[in-house]
Amino acid sequence: MKRPEPVQVIKQRRDAALQSLIEGVPYIQFMGFRFDRRGDELTGVMPYQDMLIGNPMLPAIHGGATAAFLETTAIIELSWAAMWDRMEAGEDVTALRLPKTIDFTVDYLRPGLPRDAYARATINRSGRRYASVHVEAWQDNRSRLFAQATGHFLMPQKPSDG
Repeated sequence: MKRPEPVQVIKQRRDAALQSLIEGVPYIQFMGFRFDRRGDELTGVMPYQDMLIGNPMLPAIHGGATAAFLETTAIIELSWAAMWDRMEAGEDVTALRLPKTIDFTVDYLRPGLPRDAYARATINRSGRRYASVHVEAWQDNRSRLFAQATGHFLMPQKPSDG
């Protein structure tokens, strides 16, 4: 019987795969988005920066920055879910392509305040070609959302799917 991998080896493999996924999207670095991982669950983090303010009179985070954060969180969650089984089987997952957005609808529930924001995506449906995702964003209180979104995505085809 093969001995199980040490927990640190598993954690390093998962963290490296997530880092590779995130580094493959330059826009994530530009916007300063981060992703915290707990097991297979991801939380997107949009650290506050002055450049995110759209209305300095309130001040409030720009709606475009909020939408970009939600859409990016959805795409990273879809990619992470798609690569999880392959990664756990020891396959190389560094060259996976990202899903393409078909449509993305954002509900702005209240102004985003000048502070860090967090988001979690839930995959409602994910098939070979199509996926539907719901994303929720909050700041200080997880139950007090400031934005939510629903998106539909075209999933990248595996080479064997031709």
